[in-house]
Amino acid sequence: MARIAGIDLPKNKRGEIGLTYIYGIGRSMAQQILAQAEISWDKKVSEWNDDELAAIRGIINGMKVEGALRSEVQMNIKRLMDIGCYRGIRHRIGLPLRGQSTKNNARTRKGRKKTVANKKKATK
Repeated sequence: MARIAGIDLPKNKRGEIGLTYIYGIGRSMAQQILAQAEISWDKKVSEWNDDELAAIRGIINGMKVEGALRSEVQMNIKRLMDIGCYRGIRHRIGLPLRGQSTKNNARTRKGRKKTVANKKKATK
């Protein structure tokens, strides 16, 4: 099993897809890493030998991935919240921050629907 940056890569996937299991590496970055290491992108992770694995590890060690990247993203969000800018306030109250409508949708950010009971009409 290939273990890079503390992540076990799936053996049965192609190299290009397997590398995307590492936080901070997408498809295009995975293709660049494999090209730099001179490995075919359609070669499965289980077919990589020790030299190829070492080359990939060397390239990824120079990048900010996994824990370091996650903590940087969290620090950026915390900074926005501390300075009280619009995006920080939206983060703080759990609403979408990029101009999306919140009247009908935005359930991912707002959470489950909180049903509010109707007012009773006054009887005569």
